[in-house]
Amino acid sequence: MATDYYEILGVNRGASDADIKRAYRQLARTHHPDVAADKTTAESRFKEINEAYEVLSDPQKRQSYDRFGHAGTNGGGGGFGPFGQTEGFSDLFDMFFGGSRAQTQQQRPAGPARGADLRYDLGISLEEAYHGAERSISFNHLAGCETCHGSGAEPGTLVRTCERCGGSGVVRTARHTPLGQFVTQSACGACNGEGTIIPTPCTACRGRGRVERQRSVSVKIPPGVDDGSRIRLAGHGEGGARGGPPGDLYVYLGVARDPRFRREGLDLYTDVPISFPQAALGGTLTIETFDGPIEVPIAAGTQNASTSRLPGRGMPSVRGSARGNLYATMHVVVPSKLSRQERELLEEYAALAADRVEERSFFDRVKDAFKTE
Repeated sequence: MATDYYEILGVNRGASDADIKRAYRQLARTHHPDVAADKTTAESRFKEINEAYEVLSDPQKRQSYDRFGHAGTNGGGGGFGPFGQTEGFSDLFDMFFGGSRAQTQQQRPAGPARGADLRYDLGISLEEAYHGAERSISFNHLAGCETCHGSGAEPGTLVRTCERCGGSGVVRTARHTPLGQFVTQSACGACNGEGTIIPTPCTACRGRGRVERQRSVSVKIPPGVDDGSRIRLAGHGEGGARGGPPGDLYVYLGVARDPRFRREGLDLYTDVPISFPQAALGGTLTIETFDGPIEVPIAAGTQNASTSRLPGRGMPSVRGSARGNLYATMHVVVPSKLSRQERELLEEYAALAADRVEERSFFDRVKDAFKTE
């Protein structure tokens, strides 16, 4: 595509790997065909985002893209690794020997080929990550043609060996040069390097051996998964070419933020408001968890921002029976308005506690901040 990959992801050219990953996740969640508001453009936009991330998330591909633009991502750079593209060498090779370096390396035709792997980005809630879930997803993929069973030939007809290359998929050419005789190999033009010719292509797949279909599968999400976790569904990717095995489907999970809890590893953190009488006198407090409400004791004299640790109330581990902890931070809430009776009682308490400097200064601030209506 002619669009700049950095512009697609909304990052600058000096963006770090973390910035690129963060931008991709945000865009993927917004423009995924399953959640996008505009379904007509969601699929093409989502493919565009994935293409940009595939290049910029790979250090070598990104380096090649930064140097050569889109030409550096077309697969023409192989052969010299990190030194970039080799078009100049290939042109020189063609001038003398009549074939590119890559073509001379092709020794036999392409046989059965494994289908491509597919990626599906699935958004889940933190609660689903806690308990585990089962979600159904739908996607388009290339599946083996049921009419010709992947051969590409109309049923009742045969696939014949290419007469020009003898089934090898390559043709050899001998050339005499000032440096001596050189034999080059290139893909057979009659069969496009396949080694076989289909006289009567299958009408269902037009000789390709595969057709595009929509597929729905159920994804089991284990408890404890984290943002960026990957689930592999073997054999659910693209159908193989020329009778090859199918690829795999990789489901990448994006865990949404929860308004009640913050996750750090296996531990969960939550903020709990308490009143001044609760903090001063103690008591019990009801805290919501993913397993339902629980009663938590509050010690008398609890200070603001004190944290209670609740063992085993955090996230489960996907690799075993371990569980994290839940940390509840207590925040003493100062009332924004006081009735006349509340103010009188508070002033009476302040007078009784006059010898306690810290508590007196606290109530002095309360009296200065709030006025009786």
